[in-house]
Amino acid sequence: MTETRTILYLSENDLAGLGITTEESVEAIEALIHGRAHSKVWWAPKAAILPDDGRYMMATLAAADEPPIMAVKSVLLSPRNSARGLPQINGLITVMDSETGLPLACMDAGWITAVRTAALSAVAAKRLARADASVAAFIGCGVQAHSHLQAFAALYPLREVRAFGRGRPNIDALCQLAASLGLSAVICDTADEAIAGADLITTSVTFSATMEPFLDAGSLKPGCFAAITDLAAPWIKGSFAALDRIIVDDLEQEASMSNKLADPALVNGDLSGLVLGEVAGRGEPAERTAFIFRGHAIGDLALSALAYQRASEAARGAVIQA
Repeated sequence: MTETRTILYLSENDLAGLGITTEESVEAIEALIHGRAHSKVWWAPKAAILPDDGRYMMATLAAADEPPIMAVKSVLLSPRNSARGLPQINGLITVMDSETGLPLACMDAGWITAVRTAALSAVAAKRLARADASVAAFIGCGVQAHSHLQAFAALYPLREVRAFGRGRPNIDALCQLAASLGLSAVICDTADEAIAGADLITTSVTFSATMEPFLDAGSLKPGCFAAITDLAAPWIKGSFAALDRIIVDDLEQEASMSNKLADPALVNGDLSGLVLGEVAGRGEPAERTAFIFRGHAIGDLALSALAYQRASEAARGAVIQA
């Protein structure tokens, strides 16, 4: 007799309703990084396909023995989706038992990607940003700006948010979020105006193969921290020499990629080294620091495992008979 198995499906609304905090997300990522140091966690470099029609396709893979979870994320960005009335980016995460290979869950990748990206930035910021950071600037005001604002507001004494982006609805929505958090919001006419004097900078400009870089790291305030989530596409790469410390998400992954996030000679280490104390974090208060990353499978695994555990305990999501 064949045993009946179930698979849990978690929508974006299901995931958003689980109440997972920034602190929990950061703790989950750090725990997995320590687990890898003890040969209990593994991940592979991100795989990406870039057709010449502007689409961007990628996948991540990570697994752990503690918790016994394997997570695979598949995401596709299509610039033509807007004309179809669809989000530009769509994706799915499949969760399996890392011992047996049995499927456990499928979940919307949008919420996981937004929250895990901000959590990765927060893990880095704990070690690279000043504890008294109070002014946050956002270049790009979409999903990642929202998740980073919520994460940084939970960790730092923010008082002011600056917004610069292309779409006024996104800008207004980010400013409304800032107001709901008790923060003043300033809409900036230029990117330079937004970053001037800011303590925390987040760039999340939508990827485009034709983008002309317009951000100069030399314009950053001494003591600032930049979370660069967009393949550093809007940044003038040569200006990164003005930074005192650059951390990427994963040196192995970065070595396998042809489009380097920064000159390897300027990179001080990766997130694992930072968490494990193998790479120094912020030294002097006036250092300009940056976390430049393309997406790390450890974040997808951490948030997927956390969401699966929380949803199972709370009986959230749709149960599918397998």
